[in-house]
Amino acid sequence: MIRGILGKKLGMTQIFDKDGNVIPVTVVEAGPCPVLELKENPLKIKIGFEPVKENRVKKPQLGFFHKVKVSPLRLVREFESSDNKDYQVGQEIKVDLFKPGDFIDVSGVSKGKGFQGGMKRWHWSGGPKGHGSMHHRRVGSIGASADPSRTFKGTHMPGQMGNKRVTVQGLRVMQVDSESNVLVIQGAIPGHKNGYVEIKISRNKAFKSLEEKKASVAHKRNPMKQSKSKAKGKK
Repeated sequence: MIRGILGKKLGMTQIFDKDGNVIPVTVVEAGPCPVLELKENPLKIKIGFEPVKENRVKKPQLGFFHKVKVSPLRLVREFESSDNKDYQVGQEIKVDLFKPGDFIDVSGVSKGKGFQGGMKRWHWSGGPKGHGSMHHRRVGSIGASADPSRTFKGTHMPGQMGNKRVTVQGLRVMQVDSESNVLVIQGAIPGHKNGYVEIKISRNKAFKSLEEKKASVAHKRNPMKQSKSKAKGKK
């Protein structure tokens, strides 16, 4: 079985569980993704997402699409697979790959925020706030003088913020709409609206039914210990 699928972030909203609790969710259009190529060593499946005009595709890629007899697609990625026997070129992989309760990892390009200072980029606390400080949001000292006579690589400095590939792990699938190819995921995922994402089945967390509730743990109290109020004789 293939491990993931491609999709597009549609936006965020909220749903309610049976107890009336508000759950923030992200709505993602996941698939259908035609199979473009099957690889055996290692086991991988190449899939595509979202049709595109032929004049938007480079000629080598267009030749590949003509070869596999699939209309040109905007996004092409490879995913790991446990077995390729159930798949063939041209077959569509849909959102029913997932079910409510699955844990997934979502990868995408985060929102670009341009050149930012250290307080916004790295959450510096800043300098003194008084008028005479003259050092409210500045960088300050970044290294020694004679030794090592340089600034260490990786020092937190102002610079480009966002616009990087980010993976959020352990998100949970709340709803699956097979007719509309829509996936409702608990929490936030990287990227802006209409941004493309890769959705993979989590390796770290196993399926857990949405009906299953977290068991309450009864904490045992040490009879030799007592609260301050009881020690003072209060009820």
